Amino acid sequence: MAVYDDMKMAPHIIKVDPAPTNEFIENLASCVNEQRQNLGGSIPYTAIREVAENFIHAQFKEIVVSVFDRGNTIRFCDQGPGINNKEQAIKPGFTSAIQPMKDYIRGVGSGLPLVKEYLEVSQGAITIEDNMGNGTVVTISLNQTKPEAVAPIIVPPLNQRERDALLFFKSEGAVGNKELMEYLSIAASSSHAVLRRLEEYGLIEKSYKSKRILTDLGAAVTQQI
Repeated sequence: MAVYDDMKMAPHIIKVDPAPTNEFIENLASCVNEQRQNLGGSIPYTAIREVAENFIHAQFKEIVVSVFDRGNTIRFCDQGPGINNKEQAIKPGFTSAIQPMKDYIRGVGSGLPLVKEYLEVSQGAITIEDNMGNGTVVTISLNQTKPEAVAPIIVPPLNQRERDALLFFKSEGAVGNKELMEYLSIAASSSHAVLRRLEEYGLIEKSYKSKRILTDLGAAVTQQI
């Protein structure tokens, strides 16, 4: 992964270690999402993961993810077989996924169309281009707007355990009850209670497979604690 804090300088390089397919996709998406949050971008985790899952079509060959434009533009690059019909790739129902791939992704042709729909509603865009030589480059972006005066972030009355949990979300990305329970060294019921409280405050939200991620408000609050 290449993270551009300043386009006039070389990017910060982050390596996502090899792992089993499901775990690698999750680790990659969470890492990209964390860097997006650090730069202040607004592209949601769900969109990032949907595009990251498409690397399976390239068999994860020479993949590079670049984050720039203050986290509002993310480019996914591979050296796979490429996409011949790029217009169909962003229409529901078109897919090149074969059965082995469907053990790890839905494979029904819904991922990129969902991302396209979200970005268009949010004044963003998705583009699909041929990479140099071989492969595909998918770029997702949201338009930056100058925010109006915003009220200061008010940190909810969190206890130390809830603060520790928020910081764990910041470092790990998507977190399940089991991981939180082990990290905090508490019982499952206590971990559930922490998650419920953080959800009630609007600091985390459900993502997939019973895991949760920070909301934009949650990310902002972690900067205050």
